[in-house]
Formats: sequence, C-alpha cells, structure tokens
Amino acid sequence: MGEARAGGAPTVLRVILGKRLHDLRERAGYSYEQAARALDVTHATVRRMEKAEVGLRIPYVEKLLALYGVDAAETATFIDLARQGNRPGWWHRYRDVLPSWFSAFVSLEGEAAIIRAYEPHYVPGLLQTEEYARAVLRAGLPGASPDELDRLVALRLERQALIARPDAPLLWVVMDETVLRRPIGNAAVMRAQLDRLAEACVMPQVRLQIMPFDAGPHPAMYGPFHIFRFQIHELPDVVFTESLVGAAYLDDLDDVSTFLEALDRMCAQAAPAHSTAAILDGIRKEI
Repeated sequence: MGEARAGGAPTVLRVILGKRLHDLRERAGYSYEQAARALDVTHATVRRMEKAEVGLRIPYVEKLLALYGVDAAETATFIDLARQGNRPGWWHRYRDVLPSWFSAFVSLEGEAAIIRAYEPHYVPGLLQTEEYARAVLRAGLPGASPDELDRLVALRLERQALIARPDAPLLWVVMDETVLRRPIGNAAVMRAQLDRLAEACVMPQVRLQIMPFDAGPHPAMYGPFHIFRFQIHELPDVVFTESLVGAAYLDDLDDVSTFLEALDRMCAQAAPAHSTAAILDGIRKEI
C-alpha cells in the first residue's frame, strides 16, 4: 500500500499531517472550496485529507503547500513525512483478521504517551497472557477458525511489546473486581493471568487499580473505554469506546472531559495502586 486507500485506518502521523494541512489552509485564508479548485477536486476531498480519512496524495499535497505559501524547505520536510504517513503500520500484516475500526486503536496505542483505561469485563489486551487472550477471543468470536484465532492472539502479543519499550507509555488501568473473579479458561489460565498482573504491578510505567465490589456504584458503569494522550501538541486526547459491531473515537473537548472526570473519580474511589498486589494474591489463593 504505497499511498493509503480511502477507508483505511490512518496512522497517527497521517492524522497529524492532516491537522497541519488544516491549519496551513486557515492561516493562508483559503476556504475548502478554494483549495479544492486548485486541485480540481471537490471540497469533500480536501476535508477528507485534513481529517486523515484518505491517504495524502503527494501531487495534491505539493499543490496545496504551494498555494498556502509554504517555503521549499518546509515543503520538502512535509512531503517526506507524508510519504511516511502513507505507509501502513506494522499491524497491516494482520489485515486479514483485524477489523478496520480497530486498526486506528493500535495506531493510537503505539503513539500515546499516556494510556488510561477502565475495564469492567476482562484484563486489557496489553496485559493478557497468551492462553487468557485465546480464551477471550474464542468467546468473543465463536465463528473464528483456529488459524484466525492464532493470528489474533499473535497480534495481541505483538502489541504487548509496547510496554517493554524504553520509552513505554504510562499505562494506568482501573479494573472491576469482576475482571479478576470471572473465570476465563481453566483455573491454571486464571492463576497465570493473575501472576502476570502481579508482575505488571512492579513495572514503573504500569499503574493498576482495582474497583472492589464493596465500593458500590461509580461514574463509568456504562462500559469500558480508553483515553489516549500524546506528547505531540497537534493531537488532542482521544477517547475510544467499543461495541459488538464497531467503535467510536471521540476527540471533542467536552466529550473527552466527561470521560476524564469520570475516570479521575473512579481512581479516587478504587483501591489505591499500592494495594493491588495484595488483592491479586488474595484472589489467586481462592482459585
């Protein structure tokens, strides 16, 4: 895939470049229609480029940058970045089993400086053991073939390299006690998974909190979500919510603020992170 096709999930770099094109156009005082006329395309094409819904066609980018008065040095840098942004991410080789709506999640996950999450149902993918991941995927995709399950498990395990990187993001997760008590696979699978979480507790870039049953109701009982925060100033915080048939990505400030406020309240309500290892140990002894 030289230049990304319409409908393909954008890399984070492509999102950044789309936002830069938007800023350059507005700074130069051009409307969507005026920019579109310079390319002999519809204004919808320019909008889709700026929203990273289509690949950045290099001839179009060159014409737009010239129209916006961008100098030669900045243009050359932008074009080089556009070529990089149009390349598929590493997860592209799993495109045979990876839903298009989840490709964007993997891209955001890989570029985030902070990943915060609430999970009421199962251990987040970045912290799952191989056998736990296989059991979760088998339950969620009963029609998947053994080969498809193998590919999905391999993808999930490859994603986990993220938290072992020297520049790993902060992963801060609040999990319901339900997650630890719901049997996934057999007892051996659950014990191994609890051991994996205990190991994660001592990783400096991982913070785990448990929402115990006796904490009562909390602000996010509607379902799981992730919040991604980036060091790159062009990218706003992004909230990811998932359903059986797709996902939503929210970056409106009011929407994101609602999720952040709920998660902050939950972190205060949940057991503190320093007690998580003891909670895990106590539950493991019951299995």
